Formats: sequence, structure tokens, C-alpha cells
Amino acid sequence: YSLIIGGFLVGISVIGFDMSRFAIVAGALGVGIGFGLQNIVNNFVSGLILLFERPIQVGDAVEVGTLSGEVRRIGIRASTIRTWSGAELIVPNGTLIAETVTNWTLSDRMRRIEIPVGVAYGTDPEKVLRVLGEVARANANIVSTPEAAVLFVGFGDSSLDFEVRAWTARFENWLGVRTELMVAINRALGEAGIEIPFPQRDLHLRSLDEEAARRLQAGQEKS
Repeated sequence: YSLIIGGFLVGISVIGFDMSRFAIVAGALGVGIGFGLQNIVNNFVSGLILLFERPIQVGDAVEVGTLSGEVRRIGIRASTIRTWSGAELIVPNGTLIAETVTNWTLSDRMRRIEIPVGVAYGTDPEKVLRVLGEVARANANIVSTPEAAVLFVGFGDSSLDFEVRAWTARFENWLGVRTELMVAINRALGEAGIEIPFPQRDLHLRSLDEEAARRLQAGQEKS
């Protein structure tokens, strides 16, 4: 290519073509091409940064904006991310460098599982804490460090609210582990006689039509 370009330049100089005009045209073309290739150069440099700094690697689970999935390939211009629903998306490397990227598996494959649990008012909170803690620690997919925790988080409209927080090293199947825990919690609460209440609302009537009040009273007497 160098020989061809050199020969072309020598040829046009021999035939008397004014090279100053060519330099002006070439300069204008260079500026236009530079603006046109700006994104390509940006993505190329970003690809080099990804390859050398390695903030993400093939196999990592990442979130970029509303996009989440597994990194399948890191290229020079763009990278491929396979979403959890199976679609493969081509993401420009410039986006991975310029935007905030959440990497769930950069240093390890740990994932915290959070399960809210509500029990009926009148239940002994200490008993609930004990039952939920035993269930979390009994699961083989829950790691011992950090230790699973059960918290009494508040008084809800219809229930005493607790939350189970546990860690698993099986990031690729954390939803399955969460399901196992929820099934075990439901079973353990039933065996311990702890009720999971339905939502409840108290209705107060300040005024009522006489006919409606009479029908309501008649219905209560029948029941």
C-alpha cells in the first residue's frame, strides 16, 4: 500500500499536477473523515482499556443502565452481552467505559438473598427470629461467612415485618436458592404454629342510611 500511494504521488507530480491543491483537498477530507470516525476511534480506545484494565471479563454478570446479562465476548469495537432472557446485544465499548457498570461477579460470585416475612400480631418476635434463623442456617447453599441474619424491621398494617438476609456463592442459581428458602420458611412457620396473616383493614362508618342499617343488622342476626 505504501508503494502504491508513493507511486501515485510521484505520477501525479510528473504530469504537472499542483500538489498544493491536493494537500488542501486531502486536509478537508481528513477533517471530515476524522469527525466521521470519532465514535469508532472512541470505541477502539475503550476496547483497549477494557482489555488491559479488565473491569469486566468474559463470563461476568453485569448491569449497564436497564440492560443486564452475561458478558460473552469483548471485542476491539464492541462487546456482546447475553441477557437473562436469551437475547444477545452488541454494546459499544465506549458505553462500557463512559457509563456506570454494575459487575456482580468482578471479585467473587457471592450474592445476598433478601426475603421479607410478615407474621400475625400477637406472635412472639423472639420465636420468629429463632425459627427463621434456623431455616436460613440449615440450607446447604447458604454460606456460613458472612452469617445469615434475621431482622425485625417494623410494624406493618397487618403484620409484624421481618427480613431474612443470607449469602450464597451460587450466583448463577441464586433465584433457585431463594425459592428453596421461601418454601422452607413457609413450612417451618406452619410447623411452629406461626400465622402469616392476610391484609386487614378496619372500616369505620360515621353515618349510614336507615334502610341499609336495618338490612345490615338483619344479616348479622342471621349469621
